[in-house]
Amino acid sequence: MRSGLIAQKVGMTRIFTDAGEHVPVTVLKIDKCQVVAQRTADKHGYTALQLGVGARKPKHTSNAERQRFAKVEIEPKRKIAEFRVSAENLIDVGSEITVDHFVPGQFVDVTGDSKGKGFQGAMKRWNFAGLRATHGVSVTHRSHGSTGQRQDPGKVFKGKKMAGHLGDERVTTQNLIVAKIDVERGLLMIRGSVPGSKGGWVMVRDAVKRPLHKDAPKPGAVRKRDAAQAAAAKE
Repeated sequence: MRSGLIAQKVGMTRIFTDAGEHVPVTVLKIDKCQVVAQRTADKHGYTALQLGVGARKPKHTSNAERQRFAKVEIEPKRKIAEFRVSAENLIDVGSEITVDHFVPGQFVDVTGDSKGKGFQGAMKRWNFAGLRATHGVSVTHRSHGSTGQRQDPGKVFKGKKMAGHLGDERVTTQNLIVAKIDVERGLLMIRGSVPGSKGGWVMVRDAVKRPLHKDAPKPGAVRKRDAAQAAAAKE
């Protein structure tokens, strides 16, 4: 089991194949995705990697977080996430995982926070049919109708589908295909749509329901940190 990546959603566009077909893709930006910590079975009871992306100003970082990043000589990160990995796929702290960690044609799972839509009615939230358009129905055409029974049980059961808050929840879309990668600009293009709004953070992992692509690097596509970067982060 390999590590995933943290990416920022840029938006959607399209690319053309050699056959002239246009493919809708979502563009994800990987911005210096570094390993900030390791979790080992001996010390923590499980094996995982903590990754961080983006740059955060020190004045917007708590003192504890500044000390944590200074200890490993890494600049403060905007977004941190943890990925379970197998012991043989651990990556050194400070190493940067590049976009060619995934290869074109590979299946991936993408996790993100869906767009928040606020308070919505039962028709939009649960796809209810609504009440009839005529035959005595007035004003309440889009209402959800009856929600309970009579005196017994005399209550509305928990979990009843009713109007309420829609969206802004963790969503995972599985078995998406990597259409193209741009290593120089750090862009990952995934066929179709992924959860979240523009500028939102998403986590990209190897698909759990598909075998790993034969060309996928193990433990991953890694760029080692040089001495100059470590010195700059320490300052």
